[in-house]
Amino acid sequence: MRNFNMDVLRGIAVLGLMFMNIYTFAVFEYDYTPSATPPVSDSLIYTINTVFIDGRFRSLFCLLFGASLVIQWQLWQSVEKQHKRLKVLACIGLAHGFLLWAGDILFIYACAGWLTLKFSQQDDEKILRMGILFLLLGAFISFLLSFIEPEFSPVTRSSESFLMAYDAAYSSYFAGFVSNFLMFIIMLIAVPLITMWMAAGLMLVGVYLYKQGVFVQGLTHSQLKLIVPIAISLTALRLLIDSNQSVFMYAIVEPINWLAALAMAICYCHVIVKIVKNASSNWLLLQQAGRMSLTLYLMQTVIFILFFKVAYPTAALNFDRLDYWLVIAFVLVFQLFFCKVYSQYFTHGPCELIWRKLSR
Repeated sequence: MRNFNMDVLRGIAVLGLMFMNIYTFAVFEYDYTPSATPPVSDSLIYTINTVFIDGRFRSLFCLLFGASLVIQWQLWQSVEKQHKRLKVLACIGLAHGFLLWAGDILFIYACAGWLTLKFSQQDDEKILRMGILFLLLGAFISFLLSFIEPEFSPVTRSSESFLMAYDAAYSSYFAGFVSNFLMFIIMLIAVPLITMWMAAGLMLVGVYLYKQGVFVQGLTHSQLKLIVPIAISLTALRLLIDSNQSVFMYAIVEPINWLAALAMAICYCHVIVKIVKNASSNWLLLQQAGRMSLTLYLMQTVIFILFFKVAYPTAALNFDRLDYWLVIAFVLVFQLFFCKVYSQYFTHGPCELIWRKLSR
């Protein structure tokens, strides 16, 4: 029986990724860069991002990816077939990263998925231990690497460093391509150092949650009593930390945010599972989005590139956080409309169909 809860969760995750990713389509290496006098809405949206969005949907996607690896194993009983799917996903990710956007997650997921498969058939407690170990390993390496040339001086859209990066990315389409190409090489270097371990850790936690029935029934009362205080405490700690205060504070921000994001993502799973109740008629539009998450993810890249690089290249110099959110709102409505219309005629998304055919 298909898990409709997971379809809805995947739909929420892929649409939620836009709230994290959109800033990097403007100037990749600087994420969101405020004006010299940012509006009040910037502070409000920053707080909402930190509490509910930053890393949360990425973590949710990893949990679901790990759970899907177990489902595929139960369906096929073949690691070789899973490896082939991951190889194809890695190739799609490399093409996506080098040719379009350096923030690609598909290659990372393929590498982390391969590592996850090594442990996915172990007993539940070992799976959880390995997941936590990988998370802590990635967090520790991230902590250490943050001591290398930490950046404390605040950057605004009028800063020389930002304007130089903008010119490098926007002086011509070829310059933008070269800038993205180089950024993706840096991202690939980070895969064996940090991101693969963090993603594999999250996926193994997803495997554990699936085997515990969390994606069907939600968390138990005792699990809920444990995870909610952790999510609140780590998120509050993240809000209190000023990364510009010291080198240590700068280094500790990202590891804490990763762990807070995991706890919040698990809470999201519980809430959505309890609402959807695995009914095929509940939240149908988000189910459809979840079933074509790869298509929507790649579509977001194309839309944002066309908007920021072609239609409105000065957006990086003018947009505040609220402006970015307005763009997201438009794309979100468009993608949900696309899902509704497309699903009336086809069962699988176009990119999902290509992935499936190449994996045979």
